Amino acid sequence: MPDRMARPQPPSPEAACEPSSPTRQRRKAERPQQLLEAAYTQFTTRGLAATRTEDVAQLAGVSKGTLFRYYPSKDELFKAVIRHYLVEVIDASRDLSDQWQGGTDDLLKMLAHTWWQRFGQSHAAGIFKLIVAEVGNMPELAQFYVDEVITPTYQLVSRAVQRGIDRQEFRPVEVTAVVQALMATAQFLVLYPQCTATCQHNPMPLEPERFMNTQIDLLLSGLRQPPSGREG
Repeated sequence: MPDRMARPQPPSPEAACEPSSPTRQRRKAERPQQLLEAAYTQFTTRGLAATRTEDVAQLAGVSKGTLFRYYPSKDELFKAVIRHYLVEVIDASRDLSDQWQGGTDDLLKMLAHTWWQRFGQSHAAGIFKLIVAEVGNMPELAQFYVDEVITPTYQLVSRAVQRGIDRQEFRPVEVTAVVQALMATAQFLVLYPQCTATCQHNPMPLEPERFMNTQIDLLLSGLRQPPSGREG
């Protein structure tokens, strides 16, 4: 009898469990980052209230259902953007601070420059502008920002200032006021260019690096112990 043509066999259970191709796995691993970048773009160009999740999904090249598998609501998506663009900078600065072996003057300078490089002069600064503009009308997200960004930043810088006091590099000062002065400088650096962006003539153009270095030097001059070790 002539041989019958072999019928195609269904894949075995083992084959069905084989992982997808490396390219597909890589794309899946990159998807949260793509969604966060798309969300950042929508939030900072359209505003928090006006951003629609379907627009974020479309910009990221996925379905709305795919977006919700990663971030179940617009609020959760916004929180994830905050964590990615702001909280990660704070965590990295905390790690650097914990390992610091040098003087506290240089530690504060390092923290300031790390913040500027990774946040202040990057496109992530748009998040802070968005917070100022809109989050005051959304109490839950405002509290999230305080808990996840403001409080850890305050704690990080407070520890650095207290380190200088404990090592007798700095005079005994009110730590909270010093931290507020530093944070106010950072906020000014982000907001001032935004406030003057549409001005045809600005008699006080801002040079961020020079301004930041000047503010740090002034602050450190007020913090340092006098040469004798006693306040004059």
